[in-house]
Amino acid sequence: MRLTLVVMAAGLSSRFGRPKQLVSVGPSGESLLDYAVYDAARAGFEYVVLVVRRELAEALRDHARVWFPPQLRVAFVEQRLDDLPASFPPPRGRVKPWGTGQAVLAAGSVLDGPFAVCNADDFYGAAAFRALAQHLAGDDDVHALAGYRLDETLSLHGGVARAVCDCDPAGMLRRIVEVTHLRRTDAGIVGRTPDGSDRAFTGGEVVSMNLWGFRPAVLPALAGQFADFLAARGADPDAEFLLATAVNEQLTAGRMRLCVLATSDRWFGLTFAADLAAARSTLAALVAGGVYPTDLRTGAARL
Repeated sequence: MRLTLVVMAAGLSSRFGRPKQLVSVGPSGESLLDYAVYDAARAGFEYVVLVVRRELAEALRDHARVWFPPQLRVAFVEQRLDDLPASFPPPRGRVKPWGTGQAVLAAGSVLDGPFAVCNADDFYGAAAFRALAQHLAGDDDVHALAGYRLDETLSLHGGVARAVCDCDPAGMLRRIVEVTHLRRTDAGIVGRTPDGSDRAFTGGEVVSMNLWGFRPAVLPALAGQFADFLAARGADPDAEFLLATAVNEQLTAGRMRLCVLATSDRWFGLTFAADLAAARSTLAALVAGGVYPTDLRTGAARL
């Protein structure tokens, strides 16, 4: 069975101010994307699908030829604004694709088995990819996600949105709550819930950072949800079909089982331009500690 990693790399990076997918963070010019692919390859993933937008496709192709492990099979698919069911023309004035749920559907035509999904601009750690590979190699119908502590995913430079997980004692996900404007205050961690009210958090809550493990059955279910989303909100030029929201709908309807995998690694990412210095410092420490080679190209060639 071949394991596939789907990388969502079509984001506009509006808060960061420039495309994050290829920003240099490692000591030899590596991007966070390169570390994710390297860790996935070490965990046993053999196929990488990059979901891209047209403006970045050529740059990402050139980058992958240089930085990705040579034994990996790599495919590129475009996430397009007009990639919709025939009865749903894109609304006037919309310029961006339809969000992370549509990104996964865009990859569907080249998927033939279980697959993981991640963002191109996040660092997840090797342990998370190993846990997902082990889970996806099983033969049950349970999907998975890697869980991280909320207080280790905040930015020092502004509020962030996080999918907060409600799990049962066995680690099975019951529901996901999308919380926005999460930030540290003098009173602690505060975020805004879907009803518009502010809520305090301890920081120990588990959140999803969009590192998922899916069985193929998720794709037709997502396609149906996307059609329903377009019927209800397709005229809104800013509406997004979010993967976490779609998963939550399947969970609460009893159409999906999903376990949350604990990971010992710490997540970090590039939400704001000011996050870059901390990301570079953290990677420098990991390299100094022997977790990664100084030049990831050398390490990738040896896998």
